[in-house]
Amino acid sequence: MNVKFLNPFVEAASEVIQIETGINLQRGDLGLEKTPYLTNDITVIIALVGMVSGNVLYSISFDTAIQLAGRMLGEKLAAFDNLAQSGIAELGNVITGRASVKLSSAGYESTISPPTLVVGRGIMISTLDRPRLVVPFQSDYGPFVIHLALREGSANPVPAASLPIPNRPEIH
Repeated sequence: MNVKFLNPFVEAASEVIQIETGINLQRGDLGLEKTPYLTNDITVIIALVGMVSGNVLYSISFDTAIQLAGRMLGEKLAAFDNLAQSGIAELGNVITGRASVKLSSAGYESTISPPTLVVGRGIMISTLDRPRLVVPFQSDYGPFVIHLALREGSANPVPAASLPIPNRPEIH
């Protein structure tokens, strides 16, 4: 993975969480993982396509998510309900959107997918042949970890609709 893709996500995470919740993040030591990712309580997954392609996974515990979502909404939440789920998915979306703007300013235009929220610990997610750069953060509410499985992509990705469909063999 190109290390140039790291700083936009670190900066975006710090900026967005500070703006949305009023708390600061402290970045920990980076790691590199080549094995499948095993989810924490909550994982937000967002894909990037374009000059940067791959997946970004945001990993967080239930307690941290409830507290962050509560701060974003300005109310105390008791459970990881639909409102909290929506808030955490949107937090990942805004961080990734902000990072993609920073990447675009550096000449790496990309499009992001809507967020997917995975709820449940221990679910295996493979990034296939893409190692993950693991960026841990600590906050007053607990850990927040970003997993970047990104690489340089194509400036003009081929739309899936234009790919040829192979002929199916006839069955006799």
